[in-house]
Amino acid sequence: MQVTETLSDGLKRAWSVVVPAADIDARRAKRLAEITRTANIPGFRPGKVPAGVIKKRYGQAIMAEVLEESVNGATQQVMTDRGLRPAVQPKVDVVSIDEGTDLAFNVEVELLPEIKLPDFGAIALTRLKATPDEEAIVKALTEIANRNADMVAIDEVRPAVKGDILSVDFVGKVDDVAFEGGTAEDIDLEVDGPGFIEGFTSQCVGLAPGENRTIEVTFPEDYGAANLAGKKARFDITAKTLKSRQTPAIDDDLAKKLGFEEIARVRDLISQQMQREYDQVSRGRLKRELLDALAKLADFPAPDSMVTAEFDTIWQRIEADKAKGELDEEDKAKDEDTLKSEYRAISERRVKLGLLLSEIGRANNIQVGPDEMNRAMRQEASRYQGQEQMIMDFFRKNPQAAESLRGPILEEKVVDFVIELAKVTETPVSLEELTKERAAAE
Repeated sequence: MQVTETLSDGLKRAWSVVVPAADIDARRAKRLAEITRTANIPGFRPGKVPAGVIKKRYGQAIMAEVLEESVNGATQQVMTDRGLRPAVQPKVDVVSIDEGTDLAFNVEVELLPEIKLPDFGAIALTRLKATPDEEAIVKALTEIANRNADMVAIDEVRPAVKGDILSVDFVGKVDDVAFEGGTAEDIDLEVDGPGFIEGFTSQCVGLAPGENRTIEVTFPEDYGAANLAGKKARFDITAKTLKSRQTPAIDDDLAKKLGFEEIARVRDLISQQMQREYDQVSRGRLKRELLDALAKLADFPAPDSMVTAEFDTIWQRIEADKAKGELDEEDKAKDEDTLKSEYRAISERRVKLGLLLSEIGRANNIQVGPDEMNRAMRQEASRYQGQEQMIMDFFRKNPQAAESLRGPILEEKVVDFVIELAKVTETPVSLEELTKERAAAE
């Protein structure tokens, strides 16, 4: 095989490759011989089919197969012999493919850059540590108590006040015509509370059992039923019974109602859950700080083809958001050239970070094990209730789809690896400070 380099510009390389006709003929003859030994053609005994018959029937297909294998094999050999790692699939342009002549083709490829790993111990990071305070725990306990409130009938006949539960019948009309779904009986609503159409429950304040009242409301412009969206409606309401929400005390009786022996255990579980949530926020902030630091240390060129592919993906989303009128407020005031320049820079950062994290994983033999992949597949399948087994079967039959789950797992493992080696300072903060830092980072 003859290989001549025709381009060496940064990460871009190109070669002209010539595979001798003798090599092609030898491979074709070998493949013909293999088929001759196993071919089953009517009128001939297995293994006794004349070579001429085999060549006539399978010659074209064999030649195409041999040429494809020769091109792929030669291209791979060019990469391997030079110790090169392509960033994308090499582009092959066949120059000469005629039977009986040398196979000539050109190869163009963009390479992965040489990546020098930084000194992880020199990376300084700050881990914000927030812990649940008494106020937050009491607030959570109060919400639990409210959710477990008992409804107690009010025997006294009195007007309903905010927070009461009023049972009503109602008939809704638009232009004096009752509409589908606008009539109901024995509906419990929280007086001046959430739900229903805006203004509905607030107009029930002062309504006593046995009384009737007519109220008017306007359906929202984005209401689900198009025939009612933006329409004014009148509801004839009949109040029937009145109940109050009796919130239980935060004590051991509430704990028993929840399935625990004592309220102290409930407090501990709430505190632990809050701490996990705080730590997750803190970890996300720490990861972003690490990625910012690594981005500054990624001192190598990004393959243009990878940057372009990343940019194209982002830009498709930007154009879709623009078409739907959902473009970010910051982006609305920018012209297209400015937006493209900014998102091109974001694409380059993402590619360089991805390559650096991948190289860290490769150099330190960080891998995603079968158990981790199975957990990820089960977790993904759990998002589709009732279809879990179908999703798992899909992953098993489509390894490429399952591979899409590997990247995020590997990234988290690499991030954890670097954080362990970095210089991390823990700083106690309030929840407000923790979430403020998170919003600023985003």
